[in-house]
Amino acid sequence: MERFTKSRLFTWLVYFILGLLAVYLLLQVKPVFIHIYAFLKAVLAPFLIAMIISYVLNPVVTLLHERKVPRTVAVLLIYAVFLAALTVIIVNMIPMFLEQIEQLNHHVPELTMRAESLVTDLNNSFLPESVRSGLNKALAALEKQITATLTAFINNLGAVVNAVFIAFIIPFLAFYILKDFEVFERAVITYVPKSHRKNVVRMMKDIDEALGNYIRGQFIVCIVVGVLAYIGYEIIGIPYPLLLAGVVAITNIIPYLGPFFGAAPAIVVASTVSLKMVVLVVIINTACQILESNVVSPQIVGRTLHMHPLSIIFALLVGGELAGVVGMIMAVPIFAALKVIVQHLFAYYVRRKTI
Repeated sequence: MERFTKSRLFTWLVYFILGLLAVYLLLQVKPVFIHIYAFLKAVLAPFLIAMIISYVLNPVVTLLHERKVPRTVAVLLIYAVFLAALTVIIVNMIPMFLEQIEQLNHHVPELTMRAESLVTDLNNSFLPESVRSGLNKALAALEKQITATLTAFINNLGAVVNAVFIAFIIPFLAFYILKDFEVFERAVITYVPKSHRKNVVRMMKDIDEALGNYIRGQFIVCIVVGVLAYIGYEIIGIPYPLLLAGVVAITNIIPYLGPFFGAAPAIVVASTVSLKMVVLVVIINTACQILESNVVSPQIVGRTLHMHPLSIIFALLVGGELAGVVGMIMAVPIFAALKVIVQHLFAYYVRRKTI
């Protein structure tokens, strides 16, 4: 018995049982963590968005500051350019965008009936009646869900007011973060012991090198892909081109899975028109992704994050489980930053052992 208790198998068995016990205890207190997470997400989300905006714009502010422009004036100049561009977008595109959402909400029943007719025509020759009935029920359920979602989006005044309030706060947060970006950096360094400051500065530079091109470039890539999709959708004449191209642009932030998410709504809408339209939508999205992968991203984003596709997919699954689509968008840069931190910690402890 004593020989068994001292064996490696027994040690691993004890660790396994303790791990299962820890998982069980975490599941028991899961509701508490869910409430805490919801609270922190609601409170910290504006700060996180402002920090991302600041991180994207900081190189431009730093460049102007190096040319003897005060940081406050540099931030205000960037804001003036941004507000001018935003005004043009709002005046020209937002009314069209809202109009297409309203049209989609009104035409969902008609689109569903056309989709049912198309599916029936395609499957009438080889699918049994029970399967066709199930497809019709699934389409009817999808119609109700889409209608309810769009109606709630349009009619939920409280959510709209909250979103407007957050959108109003974020520019002020980003302004103060950009204005005092260097102050925050120095403040963080002062809390690090002097013996570790050089390593911490090197680690922060590596994180910036790993994420800088990716985060800043992804914004530009998404805009380019969205514009290409919009042009393609206009050429083939699919309904709601701006709305559908906006989905393509936003979901393109998600690696690997984003193009499928972005193309799905357009394919659904195209299926209500004709099979030819579905093929054209697939061709347009495939062409956009080929251009993005081989031309746009290499020129704008530059070097990759040097992450294995399996690691990226794992990060996407974890991020999606924790925070939905937003979690999937943030998963890859956060995972890349954690990878750099782990690499530096591992190198540090290896050096300590060799000394």
